[in-house]
Amino acid sequence: MASLRDMQFARDVRTLLSFRYFRRLFSVRLVSQFADGIFQVALASYVLFSPERQPNALAIALSFAILLLPFSVIGPFCGVLIDRWSRRQLLVYTNLARFALVALVALAIAQGGDGPLFFGLVLAAFSINRFVLAALSAALPHVVPKDKLVMANAVSPTCGTLAYLLGLAAGTGITTATGSDWVVVAIASVTYVGAAALALRMPRRLLGPDLEQARQQVREAVRHIVAGLVDGTKHVLARKPAAYGLAAIGAHRLSYGISTMATILLYRNTFSHGDIEAGLAGMATVVLISGAGFGTAAFLTPIAVRRVGKQQWIIALLVLAAVAQFGPAAFFTPVGICIAAFLLGISAQGIKICVDTLVQENIDDVYRGRVFSLYDVLFNVVLVGSATLAALVLPASGKSYLVLILCGVWYVATALMYRRLTRVVPSTIAAAPPERPPVPVGPGRGGTPAGGSRPVQPRGLA
Repeated sequence: MASLRDMQFARDVRTLLSFRYFRRLFSVRLVSQFADGIFQVALASYVLFSPERQPNALAIALSFAILLLPFSVIGPFCGVLIDRWSRRQLLVYTNLARFALVALVALAIAQGGDGPLFFGLVLAAFSINRFVLAALSAALPHVVPKDKLVMANAVSPTCGTLAYLLGLAAGTGITTATGSDWVVVAIASVTYVGAAALALRMPRRLLGPDLEQARQQVREAVRHIVAGLVDGTKHVLARKPAAYGLAAIGAHRLSYGISTMATILLYRNTFSHGDIEAGLAGMATVVLISGAGFGTAAFLTPIAVRRVGKQQWIIALLVLAAVAQFGPAAFFTPVGICIAAFLLGISAQGIKICVDTLVQENIDDVYRGRVFSLYDVLFNVVLVGSATLAALVLPASGKSYLVLILCGVWYVATALMYRRLTRVVPSTIAAAPPERPPVPVGPGRGGTPAGGSRPVQPRGLA
């Protein structure tokens, strides 16, 4: 079975790599997320598992809030710009900006800093990272045909996650070898330069957005950001498959975030018995096993979607998440947690693949940047909320049967509600103009009004 799975995934990868500009966009994702893995393992070592720091659940939740909530405010504004600026240029300049910011983080760590300046630099780097991921998702329909979007959403983000895990492994190895977190962060900063250079291999206008008056639209965007966000929100709410998918993944992330917090506490305070290095190594193992679940989801999801459809597969994955909570996780042993992490990895990534595709299929191109930024905000707000909730209800050991049961019940309730809402809603609807015109963004190509129903055709596929 494993060999068949690997063969199918390899065939999907080969199919997508036959598209020249997919290859180039794909390379930007891989290098960028490899650098993310290196950077984030160094931060985890420095902030969460450092012997000099003893964070409890509330302190960890506060760290999540400091790093993610400010971006939740500015993220949608970035989405408006993703819909007006060249996405190729964004990938170049944001990776260069991350190089500078992460280099400053390395300098702060070398000096032992952990105050407002340190967290401000990390916040800026994380904010730009979400900006990059939203631009990559919004650009994907421009480099593959529409009938390959499910496959592309299975392969591209999943391979990006695997690249992240490789970066995590590389960062862990470098940290162990050098005993210096700042060196690891400095290596990550240089890697972002490589991602920027790879983005330059694509034509400037290839990745959209599909607008002709680029400079004028940037000026208009400054005056119409709030109105643009309102139009983007109305647009996604009018496209029920995308709206219900976003609601489902938000509900999934609530329990998933609580499980993540419990896992950190288990390895920080229970399984490691005070051995910080053992705790970090155990947590890294869980992340790698979860990554294996992501890879499994990338193989299973295209097959399942062809057979039962995206909406039914989302329901099945929510049930699988509940099984993970009620089954292996309930033993509260390292082996049980690793098995649960694998199953939750399948569930989380499979749902994300489906929801990404639902958004791409149902949202007009001139709205995609805003919608994917709102998507990221949803992730961030729910993660902070779940971390805060976990800090209030979890003991320091991370072990609570009541919380575990409630998380499982939440997954089941989400599956039932999603099934009820989508019973009569097709997974793809014909694009229709919004009830009122969007904020001025200029005509689309070929005279089609922005936000109109002309399908976007991928370019440069040979």
